[in-house]
Amino acid sequence: MIEGTQKEQTMMGIEWLKPAVFFGSMLFALIGVLIFWLCFVIIDKLTPYDLWAEIVEHKNMALAIVVGSMCIAIGMIISAAVHG
Repeated sequence: MIEGTQKEQTMMGIEWLKPAVFFGSMLFALIGVLIFWLCFVIIDKLTPYDLWAEIVEHKNMALAIVVGSMCIAIGMIISAAVHG
């Protein structure tokens, strides 16, 4: 087991407090949310009916499950792309 000095361990613990790291994370999160929203809008336009109205107004549970699964899949793809 490799153990670093106390100073190295302390520095690793506060790495995320650096402004460049924090704002970089916020930028990637914003880009991920925008891409997710764009993908959802495109898929909504490609379907022959309004997804939101079908789920909310008509209480279509099966469609809600499919759209939820699609959202999870798109999120995983975006997360993998952002992570590298």
